[in-house]
Amino acid sequence: MQRRTIEPRPGWQQTVEEQGLVYPLTRYPDDSLRPYWDESAYYVFSLPEVEALEVVVEELHAMCLAAAEHIVKNDRFADLGITDRRLVALIAESWRRRDELPSIYGRFDLRYDGTGPAKMLEYNADTPTSLVEAASPQWFWMEERFPGADQWNSLHERLIDAWRRQAHLLPPGPLHFAHSEGDELGEDLMTVAYLRETAQQAGLETEALSVEQIGWDKLTGRFVDDRLRFIRSCFKLYPWEWLTTDRFGPQVIDTLDNGGGTGSTCWIEPVWKMLLSNKALLAILWELNPEHPNLLPAYLDGPRELAIDGGYVSKPLLGREGAGVTVHEPGHAPVVRQEACCYQALAPLPDFDGNRVVLGAWVVENEAAGLGIRESSGLITDEYARFLPHVIL
Repeated sequence: MQRRTIEPRPGWQQTVEEQGLVYPLTRYPDDSLRPYWDESAYYVFSLPEVEALEVVVEELHAMCLAAAEHIVKNDRFADLGITDRRLVALIAESWRRRDELPSIYGRFDLRYDGTGPAKMLEYNADTPTSLVEAASPQWFWMEERFPGADQWNSLHERLIDAWRRQAHLLPPGPLHFAHSEGDELGEDLMTVAYLRETAQQAGLETEALSVEQIGWDKLTGRFVDDRLRFIRSCFKLYPWEWLTTDRFGPQVIDTLDNGGGTGSTCWIEPVWKMLLSNKALLAILWELNPEHPNLLPAYLDGPRELAIDGGYVSKPLLGREGAGVTVHEPGHAPVVRQEACCYQALAPLPDFDGNRVVLGAWVVENEAAGLGIRESSGLITDEYARFLPHVIL
């Protein structure tokens, strides 16, 4: 694994925008615009490195599914902050019927520097983004800059195959794709648009709308789209913790289709993904797989020995883009936060010429499918992170 610099292509911004990356720049607090898509550098991997990482990702995914089984079997929902017993029952039923429910993708965030074992930082299994740039613009960048090279990237083909294989699990009618209008950058919009494109290429009938356009028909007790058609299935880039607690949360729960034919709306990702998109999963994984080389020590009741041994990071159970994450160096008194958190061993991100890098390893269905790389200036990968392409040479 190496970081190499390179001259950006002339007109790179227009190029990646035409390829679906309509958010190539990030606005910083000083009101300046700087590249989010950053092709002034790239990462190089060897094929054996990538093959080894694929094995790690698929093993981690299997361990996460085993942890979900443990949570359901042993009623550990309270550890995840899920206390509504009706929701607990629906999640458990969804998990038991998981083979009857469509489920498409997820993204592991890994610490890896090319020398030691990759370490799992978290699993974004419900509403992962950075998909568009990982699937398309970086592939076209490679073909233009390094013809004949390869890339850890079979996302597009695997997504189409996943929709095609799971089409029989969908109820009749179009599959709706929904994003939130609260997304000002266009990232959620384009992620949903890209996934919709892959579903269309798989032969599915699709419709697009925003979450805010979804209506409720009191007469029939069903969700409807902006043309008053029943929404029988919907891919939503909208976290389950919002979907079940916002204004229409009770209706979502009332009409949830868990594969038993008793509900009216099949949501993708399914509600059992709440078990994997919660940071409490990290502590449960460590409890079930102590000393595993690809895991970091993690606890729910406090940092324990981590406050002395090497420092720790406290993470809210729910959140994205580093929101609420705090870093605690070793040698300081442990801090237990009021809100429910996961306390994970501090594993500083690798530093490549002052750039802190995290690997985003994609899973489609149960298989490793691609890689996206983000860099940040600090230890926390936040909303100001940059996306860099990679190649296998």
